[in-house]
Amino acid sequence: MVLANRLKLRPFFDITNRLSRAKDFRIFRITRPLVLIIRRNLKNSAFMVLGIASAGLGLKGFLLPNGFIDGGVIGLSILASRITGVSTSILFLIFNIPFIALGFHQMGRWFALRTALAVVALAVTLVVVHFPVVTTDKLLTAVFGGFFIGGGIGLTIRGSAMLDGTDVLALFISRKISWPIGDIILVVNTLIFLVAAVVLGIETALYSILAFLAASKTVDFIIQGIEEYTGVTIITEKSDQVRHAIIHSLKRGVTLYKGQRGFGSKGENRDDIDIVFTVVTRLEIAKLKVELERIDETAFIVMHPVSDIQGGMVKRRALH
Repeated sequence: MVLANRLKLRPFFDITNRLSRAKDFRIFRITRPLVLIIRRNLKNSAFMVLGIASAGLGLKGFLLPNGFIDGGVIGLSILASRITGVSTSILFLIFNIPFIALGFHQMGRWFALRTALAVVALAVTLVVVHFPVVTTDKLLTAVFGGFFIGGGIGLTIRGSAMLDGTDVLALFISRKISWPIGDIILVVNTLIFLVAAVVLGIETALYSILAFLAASKTVDFIIQGIEEYTGVTIITEKSDQVRHAIIHSLKRGVTLYKGQRGFGSKGENRDDIDIVFTVVTRLEIAKLKVELERIDETAFIVMHPVSDIQGGMVKRRALH
């Protein structure tokens, strides 16, 4: 009798267990994206706070006390402040308004909101927070002032925001007139430093250019990271040996894709061939070349810089 009752209740328990598992799965599907969003926002906020602190130190601890400027909106604000006497913080806020509006149309509302918060926070920091004057040496001021400002801009970009709207302006103009973004940024900053040479003097303008170059290199360093990545395409008849060497010697991942020869040292050749592609760091290029020379000295190799990567086996060593 008891056994019969258990057999009758088993379908009920099975349905209950399935419903419970389905409910747990729905909760997991809801909570996991929420956790990822919170984690990403906390990470972005940390980058923005560090970036604002770094830029504030670069400005009030180095450039502003020594009368130097930087490129972009920050430099334009400092230069306009020297001409008009209006506070740099106020001009920084005013000059960034059109760039925030452009960012809203080009990058979306969340990017514009984060950028607005970062701009306001830096302006308030310049007014409220007291930074000591680190040095009055002109060379040290230019180098380290640019370093801290570039670090602040780079960290803010890592936090999905912007302190300098020049890049947004360059992106907007390039879509209108098909100019390279780098050329537009160069033209804008050249105009700023030409005006600085007239207003502040040639020597100050030259030191300011040095600060701008230091800031630019620091931004690249912060965004791209310590390691510079290089994509390598290898065309060789010994593709399997090359693949084996990259995996086991360099501990890197590879991708093989089918290709067809066109024309080579032996004339026209339409044979199929496996093309090897991998991504290595700058420090591993020499080792890769040694392996390729050992396997096939005639291999055709194409290398090109890679700005950033995600996933794969470059940022994590999967094989040991």
